[in-house]
Amino acid sequence: MSKQSLDEHLSLKGALAFSIGTSVGWGSLVVTCNTYLAQAGPLGSVLGLLCGAVVMLVISRNYACLICTFPEAGGAYSYSRDVFGYDYGFLTAWFLAMTYLAILWANATSLPLFARIFVGDLFKKGKLYSLFSYDVYIGEVLLSAFAIVIIGCLCMNLKRSVNTVMIILAAAFTLGIGICFIASFLGRRVTAEPLFLEDTGALSQIAGIAVISPWAFIGFESISHASEEMSFDRKKIDRLLIVSVLITTVIYIMVTLLSVTAYPERYGSWFEYIKDLDNLSGLEALPPFYAAYTHLGSAGEDILMLALLALVISSLIGNIYALSRLFYAMARDHILPVKFAELNKNNTPSNAVLLVVLISFLIPLTGRTAIGWIVDVTTIGATLIYGVVSATAMKISSEVEDMRGKRAGMAGVIIMIFFGAYLLLPNFVSKTTIAKETFMLFIAWSVLDFISFRLILTNDKEHRFGSSVIVWVSLLSLVLFVSFVWMRQTMLTSDAEMKTNVRNYYETEGLGDADEGELEYIESQLDIQGRETTRIMIIAMGMFGFVLIIMLTNHTYMRKRSYESELKANTDTMTGLKNKHAFLAREKEIDDHIRDGVIRDFAIVVCDVNGLKKIND
Repeated sequence: MSKQSLDEHLSLKGALAFSIGTSVGWGSLVVTCNTYLAQAGPLGSVLGLLCGAVVMLVISRNYACLICTFPEAGGAYSYSRDVFGYDYGFLTAWFLAMTYLAILWANATSLPLFARIFVGDLFKKGKLYSLFSYDVYIGEVLLSAFAIVIIGCLCMNLKRSVNTVMIILAAAFTLGIGICFIASFLGRRVTAEPLFLEDTGALSQIAGIAVISPWAFIGFESISHASEEMSFDRKKIDRLLIVSVLITTVIYIMVTLLSVTAYPERYGSWFEYIKDLDNLSGLEALPPFYAAYTHLGSAGEDILMLALLALVISSLIGNIYALSRLFYAMARDHILPVKFAELNKNNTPSNAVLLVVLISFLIPLTGRTAIGWIVDVTTIGATLIYGVVSATAMKISSEVEDMRGKRAGMAGVIIMIFFGAYLLLPNFVSKTTIAKETFMLFIAWSVLDFISFRLILTNDKEHRFGSSVIVWVSLLSLVLFVSFVWMRQTMLTSDAEMKTNVRNYYETEGLGDADEGELEYIESQLDIQGRETTRIMIIAMGMFGFVLIIMLTNHTYMRKRSYESELKANTDTMTGLKNKHAFLAREKEIDDHIRDGVIRDFAIVVCDVNGLKKIND
């Protein structure tokens, strides 16, 4: 179908608000303490965030290059499709959808948690069941579903109003967090000791925070899906993304430092407070809110509550907007049904927005625990996406001999490879904290990718898919690799449970007076088993990686040899055709001489004609 164009309506301020509002959500005020402070302390978190910001500035440079080169909806999907082909494009779109949907679902299901803290049990009505130790209530399910539907309708019908709403929301949560942060340092002595955790090295803690920067910033590139709708000069997109990354970094730093400025008197330090969060409820379970209340009273609590609500709403709008443009671009390419590329009277892909709403409508029924596992998948998904974007920018820059852009693209690829290794390689680069259920969800999503691709191949009338074998071999390899990691994590969990059961047995079955050395011996044997499991997994992954490299090398050689054979055959054919054309031209020249009655050098004429007959035969 002919590509319909979206009209230009997104202003420079609106694009900045979309970028910040999509990258900062519920997690910035709630998950930050568990993720940052609990892993690196205040100074380690700040330095890690600054390192992560530098990484994201490199990624933003790559995005700016591609937005200017390919000004169309679809973002990373469109870039990889145009540069590497449809197979790469589909794979990128699949993980883009997974990442944006996970963040959308996380923010939608955070509303019941928001209500539990600030309005009590108003929505905890009609308990349905408990899923993974989380109680699901019909009232809270309806609250999340209602928010998704309302914001979906807003994105369908009030396109220009959404632009203004996002600017107001971004200003609201930035000012709200800034006011509480400044108030925490006025007229009060703040002690942030310890600056780092004591059980691990400072550099390791900083690296651990920096490596999850794709999770912290994912969504800042959401405006890449609105390239067709930008009403400003796209050459300004580079500075816009830089400002977005810097503001997002400042917001994360303010929330992190705010969280250590106050804690209940029964705790000796912020560290003791943070470690005990799982046993707390209400305002004390949210360190930023407890600090705001301590410094500003109920006014501080209200300001930060409104900031959090603005964060959640802006994230919902930004992710629905980005997903709808992604689905719209895929529908224009016949990957999704064409009806999702239709525009309504407001020139908005309303069917694509409706698809996002329908996909998300029943997610609140899964409970918050399962959503937490899904959100962890976004760290892996974002790393893959940013790696593909960097590779795309590197290739484009190489073709136009832009050495600065090529270096930025190459740097992005190398950094994302390192981040992926840090997250996935067990006890080799780091001790991964990703739950085993997260790896299982990633595997399941990848299997669905293969199934969906098979359906697309069946309906691919234009023969655009299936030409890039390497991309699917790479995905298969990644799935197998993650499967190894999942197996190891499952074994380690089983070992930990075994340790607990053995200790409980000695304590509860009348053997409490057992020699402590016996317990230490049993635990040491279990530790040996765990290390052996790790060694076996690393050897298995190493062998698989070696075989994969050999297979890809063989595939490359076979393609090269096939290309050379085809080129030689074409050359021989062209040589034969040229010889034939030369004889035909000579024959025509002879006929002209005969027709004019001038016959010169009769012997040469006879030889030429005989030679021509031989070639024709």
